[in-house]
Amino acid sequence: MIAEAVSPVATAACSGLAASPKTLPPWLFYDEPGSQLFEQITQLPEYYLTRTERSLFARHANDILTHLASPVTVLELGAGTATKTGILLQAAARLQPSVLYQPIDVSPSALEDARENLQASIPEVTVQPQVANYITEAIRVERARETKVLALYIGSSIGNFAPQEASAILRKLRAQLEPGDALLLGADLAPGPNKSVAQLLAAYDDAAGVTAAFDRNILARLNRELGANFDLAGFTHQARWNPAESRIEMHLVSGSRQTVTIAETVTGAPLDIHFAEDETIHTENSYKFTPERLAALLASADFAVAQTFTDPAELFAVTLAAAVES
Repeated sequence: MIAEAVSPVATAACSGLAASPKTLPPWLFYDEPGSQLFEQITQLPEYYLTRTERSLFARHANDILTHLASPVTVLELGAGTATKTGILLQAAARLQPSVLYQPIDVSPSALEDARENLQASIPEVTVQPQVANYITEAIRVERARETKVLALYIGSSIGNFAPQEASAILRKLRAQLEPGDALLLGADLAPGPNKSVAQLLAAYDDAAGVTAAFDRNILARLNRELGANFDLAGFTHQARWNPAESRIEMHLVSGSRQTVTIAETVTGAPLDIHFAEDETIHTENSYKFTPERLAALLASADFAVAQTFTDPAELFAVTLAAAVES
């Protein structure tokens, strides 16, 4: 019981829901059901991010890998099932006799799927998965002999974090790398001439309701793991565009005045959380970037932009950045 009371989930839930306004950190989305729902989101017609990033990998994989001028060991934060990553690993396998791939994710089943699929389809790849929350836990980085590490942080995951938090994640990663290693960062771009706010909002509030189910799953996780009694039907998913912060926000809106009890807490005593009608829990931010903001973010963590790849409509950017001396 003590271990559960001081778990990161309990700490995050109790502090975030006792705050005003109420918040929950986005890493809570990614338990097993949440990870499965997110995989469904990536296949939705409204969710352009995944297919656009995949097309950039398909078009520029050789450019990305040959830029390092060295065989590579590949590390990936938040790998999931690594479906897009296979494109880069196939390119690496064409350029070197073997590839070490280290996917890191909180979902053991997603990592096992990645391992089975990649080793069956690309036998030159050796998969060494790590089950870890790269936000709250230490990660280990191994490298094959005479290789550079290419760290992947793709899928616009960096956009889920406020600028200072994003910089801290990249600095933590940079501390595990050596000068000459590289980061490949996938980031969603801010609205522009070919990209509307409406297009952004649709990507986070799809017609089939998968994103709404993903958002509410964060409450289901608290019910499962902390003995909370959230009524999922009592909360509505809402996506908002915040132009001042250049971000999409996801909120869960309480449909009525209600009280929710969390049984397993930091103190060990049950915690009552009171909601007013229309009060929200802010569950996610997804920051949208300009090239200048991306370069500044990378520089804050001792990475220097080497090359940026974008699609013709400038919806999304994949940036290759070199680890430089601090």
